[in-house]
Amino acid sequence: MIGVGLATSTDTDTDTAGERATDTAGERATDTVGRLRDGMARGVLSFPLTSFHADGSLDEDGFRAHLAVQLASGPGAVFPACGTGEFFSLDEGEYRAVVTAAVEETAGRVPVVAGVGYGWAQAARFARIAEEAGADALLVLPHYLVAAPQDGLVAQLEALAARTRLPLIAYQRGPVAYSPDALRRIARVPGVVGLKDGHGDLDRLQRLTLAAPEGFLFFNGASTAELQARAYTAVGVPAYSSAVHAFAPEIANAFFAALRDGDDGTTTALLRDFYGPLAGIRDRVPGYAVSLVKAAARLRGRPVGPVRAPLTDPSPGDLAELRALLSTGLALVGATP
Repeated sequence: MIGVGLATSTDTDTDTAGERATDTAGERATDTVGRLRDGMARGVLSFPLTSFHADGSLDEDGFRAHLAVQLASGPGAVFPACGTGEFFSLDEGEYRAVVTAAVEETAGRVPVVAGVGYGWAQAARFARIAEEAGADALLVLPHYLVAAPQDGLVAQLEALAARTRLPLIAYQRGPVAYSPDALRRIARVPGVVGLKDGHGDLDRLQRLTLAAPEGFLFFNGASTAELQARAYTAVGVPAYSSAVHAFAPEIANAFFAALRDGDDGTTTALLRDFYGPLAGIRDRVPGYAVSLVKAAARLRGRPVGPVRAPLTDPSPGDLAELRALLSTGLALVGATP
């Protein structure tokens, strides 16, 4: 066949353009990883709430106001439209508005890592939107419904990585739990730069950290992550996301500083008198991990609105208990309710 194996000028141009795009994507990933590492050492990771009006429609102005408070408290990075931000309830237009607003409000001060999820094909659609909006990286939320073998979990990330130039952070939670061998494989996928762990299985997590290449990012993404922060730090994963930061950054930052500085008295007091009781309320109703956070933000006067179905807002009794606990937590760190 004539021409097989011969590059035309068009082929060469295309190849060169592809190489330039690959180089640019690699440089961007390296820069993003560096910024994330610096941010993770400096403060908690912020997962802002998505604001809704009383009728359930998106409140972009409310989201921007909420995010401004988050940014003023100095988080290490911002993760919009993730689990706490009710990614699962956003359509593509709303998702674009939220991620765009996050990029504009942060104005480059900290990395913006947007959530994507469902199957890889849908995740790729959200990834394209996030890339167009100017996000720095993506958090890949667990896939929808089905259980999958390790080969499938790896293939899922490979398929998504091939369709975006943004760095990817895998999130293992629910049906997703990587083996050390699978971790080695995903770490070799171009663009996959880290892992968020939501299982709290420290034996497995230690094996994963030992299997990972140097520079691979890990952070604690367990519910009410502060409760396990000491244990995660012991296996080499000191960075964590903080849902409390979404409504009481004063408490979240005080705990982070105490843990970092070895102030066991303050750390223990906050765990015993605030974080432990908060988790107790959280465990009463499925979905309270988000609903309580949003309710507490409303108690602080933040314009975040209600949760969307299938989540439900806290009962009056739980809300009253939350109000008292919030006052206790703020008093512990010398903050104003």
